Amino acid sequence: MKLSLSTRVAEVPRRKDAALMNLAEIARLAKAEGYRALCMRESQAGLRSSAVELKQARQMLDGLGLGISMITGGFDVPANNERTGMALREISKHLDVAQALGANLIRIGIKAHTDIPWARRACDEAAERGMRLVHQCHVATLFETVEMSLQVVREVARENFGLVYEPSNLIVCKQDYGLKTIRLLAPHLFNVYLQNYWFHDAGKSTIETWISGPVTYDLVPLGDPRGVDLKAVFSALAEVGYDGFVTVHQNVANGTNIADGTDIVNGVRDIAAYLRSIASFE
Repeated sequence: MKLSLSTRVAEVPRRKDAALMNLAEIARLAKAEGYRALCMRESQAGLRSSAVELKQARQMLDGLGLGISMITGGFDVPANNERTGMALREISKHLDVAQALGANLIRIGIKAHTDIPWARRACDEAAERGMRLVHQCHVATLFETVEMSLQVVREVARENFGLVYEPSNLIVCKQDYGLKTIRLLAPHLFNVYLQNYWFHDAGKSTIETWISGPVTYDLVPLGDPRGVDLKAVFSALAEVGYDGFVTVHQNVANGTNIADGTDIVNGVRDIAAYLRSIASFE
């Protein structure tokens, strides 16, 4: 497995369009802490970036020896809003960004069955350029449950369409996230996201789901046993032979006892050290 750092870790809390660090700063931090790649979001580089800006970003990352594990080209997919499915209808723009950055995996969003024919078309266009599309296990989409996620994968029926396994989103939707689920997802597993939520009645934040309604939670450090059992997750990933990217998706600027809410550097460093203490990375 290879360790990747999502640029989400440096986003302003509760915003997708603003960052607390620039791309060069977060890239140097990732390199220093042994991450192999960045997971790029539009808060750093994406659809709003000019061709020159994308070229400069790639040159800088190439110079550091960092790859890109995945791109999320626009704001609508991570915001999971009513325009989420537009990425499928405008896939050429996202493919252009991925190509400019040297990436081959693009995150998209599907909230309605009417998006599925568009997903097929988008996958076909992506395949012509040697690229893959992927959907995260995510609340308020057709990928809330394991069963529905696999059903949509079957309906899209394209080899270059797969899944991002993310256990916290599965937990909030009352889904098993352990070995049983990882075995089911394994043939379609293109990426792994890690963040850690503790779901409890007194949680300070609320997440809306279709299957469970509103659920309250607190963001807690990776490794906090009140959330995801990451040792079990990595054991299961090893059992199915997963050797792709594991992406740190935890927003360390959101206030946890890993960091003080703004100390992104220490948060990113501590997470890398913890993950290496429980799993092996290339």
